[in-house]
Amino acid sequence: MKISTLIATALIMTAVLSSSQNLLAEETKGMKMPMKPTASPANKAFAASMQNMMKGMNVKPTGDPDKDFVLMMTPHHQGAIDMAKVELQYGTDPELRSLATDIVSAQEKEIAQMKDWLAKHNK
Repeated sequence: MKISTLIATALIMTAVLSSSQNLLAEETKGMKMPMKPTASPANKAFAASMQNMMKGMNVKPTGDPDKDFVLMMTPHHQGAIDMAKVELQYGTDPELRSLATDIVSAQEKEIAQMKDWLAKHNK
């Protein structure tokens, strides 16, 4: 998957989270008792992980596609770890918790591999 596709996916996910909160706000406007939608701790943690990932992926291109790949993919993988940890903290579905555990393990190994590559090829 291309970096631009990954970034587009992350932006879409951010927009979906934002629009779902706006939709809830619109749905509760006409109620007699004012209800301000509040983000759950899990929603806040997911949003924070997305913001950190997007900030980390905002790398000035070096002109070396290999290095740029590593510099952008490392925070992308860290974002996956952070979201998986949110699932482990708040999620209850056994299948998804197992998947989240696998994601943490796999992504940590890949981050280590990318950091090793970067150390060996620091140009």
